[in-house]
Amino acid sequence: VVAIPYLADKSVAFGKESTTSSSAKAAKGADAKLDRALEKLVAMEGGPPGVIAIVQRGEHLSVHRFGVANVKSGRPMRIDDHMRIASAAKAFSGAVALSLVSQGKLSLDDTIGERLPELPKAWRKVTLRQLLNHTSGIPDFSLDPGFQKALFASLTQAPPPEELLSFVEDEPLSFEPGSEYRYSNSDNIIVALMVEEATGKTYEQQLRELVYKPLGLKKTSLPRGTDLREPFIHGYDPSEQPPEDVSELVAAGWAWASGGIVSTPADLNTFIRAYVGGRLFDSKTRAQQRRVIEGGSSEPPGPGNNSAGLALFRYETKCGTVWGHTGNTPGYTQFMAASGDGRRSVTVSVNSQHTPEPPVGEPAVFEALRRAEELAVCAALA
Repeated sequence: VVAIPYLADKSVAFGKESTTSSSAKAAKGADAKLDRALEKLVAMEGGPPGVIAIVQRGEHLSVHRFGVANVKSGRPMRIDDHMRIASAAKAFSGAVALSLVSQGKLSLDDTIGERLPELPKAWRKVTLRQLLNHTSGIPDFSLDPGFQKALFASLTQAPPPEELLSFVEDEPLSFEPGSEYRYSNSDNIIVALMVEEATGKTYEQQLRELVYKPLGLKKTSLPRGTDLREPFIHGYDPSEQPPEDVSELVAAGWAWASGGIVSTPADLNTFIRAYVGGRLFDSKTRAQQRRVIEGGSSEPPGPGNNSAGLALFRYETKCGTVWGHTGNTPGYTQFMAASGDGRRSVTVSVNSQHTPEPPVGEPAVFEALRRAEELAVCAALA
């Protein structure tokens, strides 16, 4: 893959730097290091066809891109291209739930038994807080063999959201709720169902009312099917040669609130700045969100030392601390984060799936991606 540089300092930069000359020089140096890491990433064997990163310091926004959004046409990535955001969608379910907590329509102490008594009896004592910080003990439906069999039998048509939980409804809890941390896709499905019960509206309606509309996210949605709206960043399986286009292989409904959202790099940047910066709920709720479980890692792990809050992760890097979320799904790997006040932010999006261990992607590529994410954080905080 030929790397196509899109150097933000020379080509795209919006706003003004409110910095001294020395700090501006440091920021330029950090941007240059990020560019070298991103260019190296797409040139690696097994690396993604393309990468796009947004770095925003105050009002100054820069875009860094290498490689391509479409292998066949050679079209570069753009900040308004649609893409699957994978588990970064969990932060959106957190935004909706915590907004309702702030309004008094939900409580972090509400239990599944109180809100959704039709769900398995063993789950009844699990609280909204435990769902949001992945200490529920409810097994991950996406790891169940029955789910995987059903998925491959019907890739393009997903069942209703509540049926996703049926694959683990007869399984025992993995541990006593609140006693351990274990990332589970089941948790955010239940969060969204709690939202629906508390409001009498669909989860999609609440996303529009509480997140998209207030933040002006005009290119973000939660579809059910496989189609992506043009223009979009094509997602690939780099283990195939040439890379196989898997952009529209799987219906978004198979992940729903845990990973089905489609957005753009620009919308993700806007969202994470507001979500971390406190625009969507009050300071009391935000303080609860940031009570972390040390060592609780996002999936895939983000840069630095990871700790889990409520639908949010703390990433302690060599350059400072940011808050955000990661995600991956066939064709895409995502990272978004912001400083505690939301003033400095970063998103990094690649169009192939990468994890720390096989069978998905090369571990060396994932480590290169993770290093690039940390350099993006350094650039944002410079």
